[in-house]
Amino acid sequence: MSLEDIISRCLEVGINCLAITDHNTIEGALRMERASPFHIIIGEEIQTRSGEVIGLFLEEEIPRGLSAEEAVSGIKAQGGLVMVPHPFDRTRPSAIRRQTLEELLPQIDIIETFNSRTLFLRDSERARLFAKNHGLPSGAGSDAHTIGEIGNAYVEMAEFNGKEEFLNALSKGDVIGRRSNPLVHIASSWTRLRKRLL
Repeated sequence: MSLEDIISRCLEVGINCLAITDHNTIEGALRMERASPFHIIIGEEIQTRSGEVIGLFLEEEIPRGLSAEEAVSGIKAQGGLVMVPHPFDRTRPSAIRRQTLEELLPQIDIIETFNSRTLFLRDSERARLFAKNHGLPSGAGSDAHTIGEIGNAYVEMAEFNGKEEFLNALSKGDVIGRRSNPLVHIASSWTRLRKRLL
């Protein structure tokens, strides 16, 4: 997706703050921050050896392939927040392992309790209950790989200034979302195949 298309879609659906969490890079988020008329949170979805972890409010990229503990330490070292995406999604091999989730619990700031690409609502409900039982704020992610998916999930929350205010506002926010059409997974697979072929 081009930055211009993402910005246009956000303005169209009323998004005034966006976390960009591309896989294993912050380059796109940094470019979006320079181009966007609204607030951008610099993030990265990091593929660790035990599953994916998201860093928010990052200044430096964290390399893929680290242990989950090393990735979390890298996020914390730069003052970032740790979010676990789609923790109980049974269809994703990239979801964090349950044992790792428990081990990292003291370092986790946010649990993604609704992800638009999660196929089974029961998996999202497990994430919601996990966050509630551990006193963690709930996040939401469109997990948008196509323009039409942007805005499928979001949190309605108060304005904030900085990560501490963000966490406070998030803890009082309302998670809103709808599941993406399962066919979006075909679009993502086709894009990956096309990149390999080219």
